Amino acid sequence: MNTRFVETFLTLARLGSFRATAAAMHATPAAISLRIKTLEAELGVELIERDATEFQLTAHGERLLAHARSVVQATRSLQLAAQDETQVTKRLRLGVIETVVHSWLPDYIRMLNVEYKRIVVDLTVDSSAVLGPRLRAGELDLVIQVEETGEQEASIVSSLLASYPVRWIARNDLIPASRAKHVQTVLQKPVLTFGRGTAPQVAVQAIVEMLAKRAGVPLADTQVTCMPSVAVIVKLLRDGYGVAAVPALFVEPFLSSGELGQLQVRPLPPPIDVAMIYRDDADVGVLAASRVARNACDQYAKAMGRQLIERR
Repeated sequence: MNTRFVETFLTLARLGSFRATAAAMHATPAAISLRIKTLEAELGVELIERDATEFQLTAHGERLLAHARSVVQATRSLQLAAQDETQVTKRLRLGVIETVVHSWLPDYIRMLNVEYKRIVVDLTVDSSAVLGPRLRAGELDLVIQVEETGEQEASIVSSLLASYPVRWIARNDLIPASRAKHVQTVLQKPVLTFGRGTAPQVAVQAIVEMLAKRAGVPLADTQVTCMPSVAVIVKLLRDGYGVAAVPALFVEPFLSSGELGQLQVRPLPPPIDVAMIYRDDADVGVLAASRVARNACDQYAKAMGRQLIERR
């Protein structure tokens, strides 16, 4: 069986158009149609509903989609294992959230340059709400973003990379000596968090509202402030503007120096789960880059773990 035809089936199922598939695979619509017919003949089933007014897979096509995805991914993995690192050539359109920029992205780029010298990175830094749709539109090859909740699209491969614990952080001179007053600080000061509508912001807003209700504080007297940049959050924290609900690793040097500290407030915001996603028809270059991304993230986590242990 020609695995290129299986890949064509996957791309056609994702794009829902022979013309769009032909453009994506640099072929003609007639060539794409012939590949699908050949694959159907080899499998002994019809994959496409040709009598439907709109593009639609048959029941057999829907059932075999996951198997086709496994075949293509296994083929890519085999190709990657067989190739010398110097043979993998790719202009990688990489999208990452700022959480990654402030943690292990520099290590990742260095490792990628060492292992795959012919992979050139075009970097985009944006929110998950922007990066995910751009990947699905074919504008990005590999995205590292906040893990999506709910049902995943069949054409998207998603893999959890890391989970960053979030803490309540403030400048040390704003933290009351009495832990009983820590909640008051959260309710009285602006609470800095990520962009409006993101999962971290929604969770922080809900917690602040719950704390205000418990304390009998009018919700109008609280303030959750959304920031587009981690760097801005850290700057405002150090200036004493307010408190923040962010991963502690973002401010680890300032926690260690004593400039910043943690407020003992419960509940804690949920951790930020970071996932790596790419399309199921991703080429060998994307798979190579994804493997290095996992290694870079794992090494960073281990290094951070050692640092935290040493400081206790």
